[in-house]
Amino acid sequence: MHQIDYLTIFVFTLIILGAGLSFGKQGGDMKSFFAAGGAVPWSISGLSLFMSFFSAGTFVVWGSIAYEWGWVAITIQMAMCISGFLIGKYLAPKWKQTRSITVAAYLTDRFGKKIQQYYTFIFLVLSLGYTGAFLYPVAKILNVVTGFDIYYAILLLGGMIMIYTAVGGLWAVIVTDVLQFVILTAAVLIVLPLSLEKVGGINQFIAEAPDTFFNIFNGEYTFWFILAFVGYNTIFIGGNWAYVQRYTSVKDTASAKKVGYLFGILYLISPLIWMLPPMIYRVLDPSLVGLETEGAYLRMCMSVLPVGMLGLMLGGMIFATASSVNTSLNLAAAVLTNDVYQPLYPKASHKTLMKVARLATLLFGLGTIGVAFMVPLAGGIVEVVLSIGAVTGGALYAPAIWGLFSKRQTGYSILVVTSVSLVINVIFKFVSPTLLSFSLGRSSEMIVGVFLPIVLLAIYELYAMNKNIESAQYKRYALKAQPTQEELTESLTSGQNQNTYGYKVMGWAFISIALLFFALGLWGGGGGVYLFIMGLLILALGTYAVRYASNKAKAQVLK
Repeated sequence: MHQIDYLTIFVFTLIILGAGLSFGKQGGDMKSFFAAGGAVPWSISGLSLFMSFFSAGTFVVWGSIAYEWGWVAITIQMAMCISGFLIGKYLAPKWKQTRSITVAAYLTDRFGKKIQQYYTFIFLVLSLGYTGAFLYPVAKILNVVTGFDIYYAILLLGGMIMIYTAVGGLWAVIVTDVLQFVILTAAVLIVLPLSLEKVGGINQFIAEAPDTFFNIFNGEYTFWFILAFVGYNTIFIGGNWAYVQRYTSVKDTASAKKVGYLFGILYLISPLIWMLPPMIYRVLDPSLVGLETEGAYLRMCMSVLPVGMLGLMLGGMIFATASSVNTSLNLAAAVLTNDVYQPLYPKASHKTLMKVARLATLLFGLGTIGVAFMVPLAGGIVEVVLSIGAVTGGALYAPAIWGLFSKRQTGYSILVVTSVSLVINVIFKFVSPTLLSFSLGRSSEMIVGVFLPIVLLAIYELYAMNKNIESAQYKRYALKAQPTQEELTESLTSGQNQNTYGYKVMGWAFISIALLFFALGLWGGGGGVYLFIMGLLILALGTYAVRYASNKAKAQVLK
């Protein structure tokens, strides 16, 4: 990389950190820190959800699959749009109706404290695995492009993410997600035409690609895998405690629906744009094998981007992939503070709770760093992400989702379903290959992981329906006190004030990034025109956001 690339990364890092840390004085209470005031605009929350999920594996996990298997990586990602639409229609509004800041709080209200403690323990343990798996690709990106030692990269990046998440809370997470979305969309729209030009055009790319490269299903990624993957993502995105925050932090159920719909639309459009660069690199360099394929996306960028733009792309990739980490850190801190510490010390002041929240963020972040260190020993990031998801996703999240719609499920019934599903999945994954010389393929593993808990939940539902059983826990939950109009008005006002500040921060960050694009355009060579065009678009977006925030602030003063 050129020195200008390193300078670009440094400047971009300062912009992101500045935006995140600027919310340090905004998150002065639990609702601000963990729910961003409870009235986040649905468009911003939807983009944040997209980036939190999208960035976890796009460049490394799906980029590796795209390089090795081709079009099926696009098939897998486009299938996620179905999950987004299902969540928007059915799950997101249901979560908003619970009026709970966290899923743990909902579990306490619906199924009781003991059940909540059980799920909290499992969630926190598994979240370390997920979050560590998300931190590893961030370090991998830095390692591939700069040669910086991957373990030092994990320490450095993990430390930065912990700091701005601990200081700024959920608004810091959401705003940095939106900035990354804009940056990476602009960057990939530059990478794609340059990549096609590098390979000699679309026709040359198609002609030189492997024979099965454009098959809709390929290798172990069969139709049944895709079907199970849709079910898995509907459960995972619709029930994962971190993602549920995106549905509960908006102002009403209509906005929650739009969060899910926006996620689905973005996954209907974006996979084709995002997955072509690593596919094109397969034609340019078919020699990558094993864990080397995890760096295919970055190698494509390194071969075509103009001076400085590679640094911006790298910075965007790093912080975008990090959005999955900061989302999980904020959620884990919310659970530890609201659902573990506060019940033990109910008289704790708001100031004490905020200290605990920030300390919990840092402690969980350290655990995440430790797990990220072990990812290479587990066979690489593709194996870790898909295996953890198949084994735990349905078992952990499906029971809570089912409880949103069922009057009959009890704490005991969902506990049994989760326990039985986890035990069976673990046996198939770790025990049977050694003792019985039998293991499930990728598709079978995903199918069992997703549909086993659903079948078990359905069996109990039919049994309770036949016996005309209605859960006493549900009856108590249904009588939960509704918020007063005064409380709703106060919450909305507080949330709107934070929204105004959020737009202001995003606006000035966009303007700063636009100026960076203009500066890079001077060294862009053939890509300079693209940089200037994207810079103008981002400048217009930033100017609009600043003016919108200013007008909103004036209107609030007049009220």
